[in-house]
Amino acid sequence: MNILLINHYAGSTHHGMEYRPYYLAREWVRAGHRVRIVAASASHLRARAPQMDGRAVLDQQIDGIDYRWLAVPAYDSNGARRAANIGAFIARLYQQSKRLAAERPDLVIASSTYPADIWPARGIALAAGARLVFEVHDLWPLSPIELGGMSPRHPFIRVMQAAEDYACRHADTVISILPHAGGHMAAHGMAPHKLHVVPNGVVPAEWEAALTPLPGPVATLLARLRAQGRTLIGYAGSHGAANALDTLLDAASLLRGQPLAFVLAGAGPHKQELQRRVDVDGLHHVHFLTPLPKPCMPALLGSFDIAYLGWRRQPLYRYGISPNKLGDYLMAARPVIHAVDAANDTVADAGCGLSIAPEDPDALAAAITHMASLPPSQRQELGQRGATYARSYLDYRLLAQRYLDACCRAGQPNARTGVQQHAIPGTTGHSRR
Repeated sequence: MNILLINHYAGSTHHGMEYRPYYLAREWVRAGHRVRIVAASASHLRARAPQMDGRAVLDQQIDGIDYRWLAVPAYDSNGARRAANIGAFIARLYQQSKRLAAERPDLVIASSTYPADIWPARGIALAAGARLVFEVHDLWPLSPIELGGMSPRHPFIRVMQAAEDYACRHADTVISILPHAGGHMAAHGMAPHKLHVVPNGVVPAEWEAALTPLPGPVATLLARLRAQGRTLIGYAGSHGAANALDTLLDAASLLRGQPLAFVLAGAGPHKQELQRRVDVDGLHHVHFLTPLPKPCMPALLGSFDIAYLGWRRQPLYRYGISPNKLGDYLMAARPVIHAVDAANDTVADAGCGLSIAPEDPDALAAAITHMASLPPSQRQELGQRGATYARSYLDYRLLAQRYLDACCRAGQPNARTGVQQHAIPGTTGHSRR
């Protein structure tokens, strides 16, 4: 099968996030399919940008995947510059449409976080006689409305709403990482039978290889905290408003004087504010780490005794969540404290930790105290449940095949490939996995 995957923010293990397109494509290539990923040259998610050197288009092959980078202007925050970045990518994609259609893809996947790539994607699919897939990461424009406070009447929101409605009506298949998005999508014109849930996944091989050691200063810090007899509560990921790290600091303040240490690794727009608060409040048992390379994640997460994942209380989460970092926590076999109010809860499903209400420092402090009081063997048992769950349900080797099965009409093979869908448990919009 020849697959065209359009994702503005697609990355790789070389470039950084986002990883999902790369991992799915790599598995498809390993299964004998041809995959082209079309992505923008500038993204706020990537650690390293492709070197365009003044070119409008750059073709590159990474691990058997054909990448086509389209030059767009950089941006550093939400606002006009990011809107210009999005507009430039869509314009470049239209310019590339004939060339991409000439490659005769069997599947055209519109997978950017925002839905506007559906318009050029459908044109390519029609020209190539391909099936059209709309992949939902976040619900746009609902996310910028409910999380960003944008007006539904804003011109940008109106455009995105038109794109979402168009995608719901015209896509042959809708893939969602959000397990309860079906009602929303149906309200915007999607036939319910088109929806299949394929969550974010994990790559067990990354956890089975020899560990990449931690940088010297990080290893020294963690060893010193261990020598002091402290239980390590860890977080690794973005330091933004949505990550509820202020609640973690509230709990750390309540637990001042206990034999605990809080380690926060990563970067983000709120990190400096969090660091200032730690200094002002004298939270000497809270430690910040700079972002570490992805190969270091197994060693870092494996050094935690307890992993924390928190969310704001947001109505948007009624459609479900599928955070990448939770898969890493599970693969590290760490017990998880999950502060969440959402339609699904993988920690509860896996039985690998404690789930509590979000934005509740007292509840979080109590959960940390309880978890820290457990014998290490019990915490290890909880962590192993999470690792078992991840290997059973979140392995990208399984998800990649599940994805392709969902993209072929049930019982009817693709005219050019002969690929046929088979029923797979959990591919409907009601799945919590």
